[in-house]
Amino acid sequence: MPTTSVPGDAPTLIEASVAQFHHGDHPFSIEMLHVDGQLLRVGRQAGRHAGRAGGLPLLLFNGIGGNIELLGPIAGWMPEREVITFDIPGVGHSPLPSRPYRMKGVARLAAGVLDHYGHEQADVLGVSWGGAAAQQFARSQAARCRRLILCATATGMFMIPARPSVLLKMATPRRYISKSYARSISGDIYGGDYRRDPDLAGRHFKHIKWQSRLGYYLQIAAGTGWTSVHWLHRLQQPTLVMAGSDDPLIPFANARLLHKLIPNSELEVFDCGHLFLMTRPQQCARSINEFLDRP
Repeated sequence: MPTTSVPGDAPTLIEASVAQFHHGDHPFSIEMLHVDGQLLRVGRQAGRHAGRAGGLPLLLFNGIGGNIELLGPIAGWMPEREVITFDIPGVGHSPLPSRPYRMKGVARLAAGVLDHYGHEQADVLGVSWGGAAAQQFARSQAARCRRLILCATATGMFMIPARPSVLLKMATPRRYISKSYARSISGDIYGGDYRRDPDLAGRHFKHIKWQSRLGYYLQIAAGTGWTSVHWLHRLQQPTLVMAGSDDPLIPFANARLLHKLIPNSELEVFDCGHLFLMTRPQQCARSINEFLDRP
């Protein structure tokens, strides 16, 4: 399947994309739902043309420590599409779970959210940590996943790792708590546009709804020991793998590995870093729409 490369946009486009949600605005209607005994904060963009792509919504899985608002920019560039996402237990405004959970549990929660809105099936997108959850959903809820989009993610335990210095910075949620620390390390862990403009961290992370260190570490624990490398070859869903060419956290070789292991997949590369969904939302939305709207 093809590999495409998307060149970088001018800084003015990056600034415009960030400015659109600079004051905390986002396109989601917020609800608190009880799903499988867990209270979840759920965001839904109804979409101007919900019948598009057979009426299927786009289900989003966020990165580690990320809450609904962080995905506002990418959803906002797809106003015609129904988009659903939720805060993982212990993150944002979803309360801490009563016990630790695994990726299969996250997939079950997502299925329960789809049930609430009356959807038997969805297209699924996952970014970074959420890419693992999206892979698990495509595996354990296979009949409910039509197409799969994996952004800046990897195969879990068996992957090409980041440098130890990068992993140490990710082991703590300090970047979500201290604006000055986030600015000082954002280029090192996110690469791309964050190297050129460290202030992007402050503008993006203003949308972080910090809850607790425990919630962050529960997310890390959920992925500990998890891997998809031995079953990706069985996935039947058409899959779009999206990656940044300068990603210190998830080195680009991981995207090539996903592309090689998933049979019906294609790879799109952005001249950017780990958070290209946030710095290049218009480009990304264009690619996502093109992929999902194919016959």
